[in-house]
Amino acid sequence: MPELQRLRADHAPALLAFEQDNRAFFAASVPDRGDDYFAHFAARHTALLAEQAAGVCHFHVLADTDPGAEGEILGRFNLLDVAAGSAELGYRVAEKATGRGLATATVLRLRTLAATEYGLTTLRAFTTHDNPASQAVLTRTGFVPTGERLLRSGRPGTGYVQHLGKNPHPGP
Repeated sequence: MPELQRLRADHAPALLAFEQDNRAFFAASVPDRGDDYFAHFAARHTALLAEQAAGVCHFHVLADTDPGAEGEILGRFNLLDVAAGSAELGYRVAEKATGRGLATATVLRLRTLAATEYGLTTLRAFTTHDNPASQAVLTRTGFVPTGERLLRSGRPGTGYVQHLGKNPHPGP
């Protein structure tokens, strides 16, 4: 059964394997992380943990806790640039775990954590136009499109927002 876990130091080996195994799959819809990311993964992981400890970001992994899975990472779900009650949601799911509703269920879980554990009131998200799976996840989990824009990658995309109320649990 997949379990959402806050990022820890001991996730590093499984997280690196997740990124390497899915690199080509991810690059089809989001900018590639580049060779430098993989060459300096340990330092990057340590930096992420420091950002998390400072409260700037909240990083999570979706770990497979089934017997024999050995903590395999099935996805990353992050709340970035936390400030003034707001954060940006970012996520990616392993190719072999797509189409099972894991992204939708995990975004719903993270939305609840954002409101109840992290005190956030607004989540933002962005996706490229050629990523209908991500658009569907955002729509199913209550995000509302805010308009088109160029993303950091320079690719056209759409921004989404969700205002978290007192009861962020119910789906759309």
